[in-house]
Amino acid sequence: MTAPASFVVPEGYTLHKENTSAILLPASNDAFLNPVQEFNRDLSVACIRTWGETMNAEKERKWRQSLERRAKKAEGQHKAKKAKTADVADASSSVTEQPAESAAPAEGPSEHAAAPSQTQPEFRPQPFVILEALSATGLRSIRYANEIPLVKHVIANDLSPAAVEAMRRNIELNDLHEKTEASAEGSEKPSIRPAKVRVNEGDACALMYNHRMERNRVDVVDLDPYGTAAPFIDAAVQCVNDGGLLCVTCTDMSVLATTNYPEKCFSNYGGAPVKAEYCHEAALRLVLHTLATSAARYGRYIYPLLSLSIDFYVRLFVRVHTSPIDVKRVFSKTAVYYVCSGCQFYYEQPLGRVVENTTEKNGKVNVNVHFKVQTGPGVSERCPECNSAMHVAGPMWSGALHDKDFVSGVLSHVESNEDKYGTAARMKGMLTVAKEELDTPFYFTPSKVSSHFHCVCPSLDETASAILHAGHKISRSHACAGSLKTTASYADIHDIFRSWVKTHPVRMDKVPENSPTRVLLSKEAKIEANFKRHPESITPSSKVKLVRYQQNPTPNWGPGAKPSGKRKRDEDE
Repeated sequence: MTAPASFVVPEGYTLHKENTSAILLPASNDAFLNPVQEFNRDLSVACIRTWGETMNAEKERKWRQSLERRAKKAEGQHKAKKAKTADVADASSSVTEQPAESAAPAEGPSEHAAAPSQTQPEFRPQPFVILEALSATGLRSIRYANEIPLVKHVIANDLSPAAVEAMRRNIELNDLHEKTEASAEGSEKPSIRPAKVRVNEGDACALMYNHRMERNRVDVVDLDPYGTAAPFIDAAVQCVNDGGLLCVTCTDMSVLATTNYPEKCFSNYGGAPVKAEYCHEAALRLVLHTLATSAARYGRYIYPLLSLSIDFYVRLFVRVHTSPIDVKRVFSKTAVYYVCSGCQFYYEQPLGRVVENTTEKNGKVNVNVHFKVQTGPGVSERCPECNSAMHVAGPMWSGALHDKDFVSGVLSHVESNEDKYGTAARMKGMLTVAKEELDTPFYFTPSKVSSHFHCVCPSLDETASAILHAGHKISRSHACAGSLKTTASYADIHDIFRSWVKTHPVRMDKVPENSPTRVLLSKEAKIEANFKRHPESITPSSKVKLVRYQQNPTPNWGPGAKPSGKRKRDEDE
């Protein structure tokens, strides 16, 4: 519900409208709002709605299974009673030698009365509670309350008194506050309408720790701080319900996606960053690793639904479950990477592995699962491709970044509700690429590999075709325009480029004597690459016009500045 048409904007404020909601922004900038983050908010609304539908579908399935079990149990009890009644009647007839024609009907409930009820109650979708730990202006919480039908209420928190004041003002503007309504006929007391958005002023971690007991956990937790979400993750993974959704934003890409501050990355995320063109995907994997290890301490594990590198931040949507056996599997979904400082070749060194032993006894199959440490490393200090130094990165998450079924569900929702999202075009583009994305780690761009060879760059279509002709799979990556993900190794990609160089010679007089390029070119290609167009070289997302990557929304756009004031405040996004 937006502000009424007759609403007059108070002096010293500006009215900001976004989709179904409107908020008042003070000129003093006491509570921060970045309009560029509308895409983040749109995406969050769509993902939470899709998760809510998925969660209720799971609950309905379990509910129906429970009804079936109870019906079968009641039917079994009914048949047992019927058989017992018949036995008693037969025994009585045998003792009295009464003819069957004159036998009195057996006492007890009739078959019609004893049969289990054929009518079943209707399943009612269960509403859920969202906790936004760092709310600032409250715009995100207000949009959640307005646009997600199954929301019971939203807890909007901030440490800043100025931000809390702004939240209360904006919540009242959108008519989501607690309200006394006129009493119904015959009632003496007026009814109280509970607030759809409930404001809390305090420390975000303290609030989440107060919700960590199972009886008062929340269903969705949204962490969207200014900078890193690392200080809030331990509390967040404890206070979300089993099967609940955790939404995390980290905007400290200067820490996550560069090697400028490796010590800071280690202190925040427990791993070393990557210096390579695929650093933005590595940033996602570092944050997922932090979420996974934080949850594992409490017997919980994460299941990534959607993990995106967007503009100047990463945004992740993961489900949190409680399962001791799946916590153990986190060990095998963690890896250290050795990354070449020259050609960006990488070697994956998993920390753990899973060994499954299957035995059969008396027609029953048993699977025994064992968790082992991994052997390694399988690479020396020098790159096997260009002889440059290898640097360590990680540990980080090595499993899948997205759940394809979930991404398809979000995409279907957006396509059927395009008029409800201001950034629908870009949402469709990015979700389509994410849905097609291979689960293999890291991407590359033909232009970057060409720079390592000092050669003319083949087109994206020619590179993709050569990889497909060699028997490998390809996809695009959402994290970088003009990028490819593939099941081929870097050695295979280098072989393809060596074949390209044969028909597009490199001017060796322009290559320094000690350059890694000379080492790359000194090796003979093991295959003869075929650069003719492969029918599958154009991915489905490339066949339609989609806004897959960010376009400059405003001049000098970016993460924005912190809100003014002595106290450090959390931004809305």
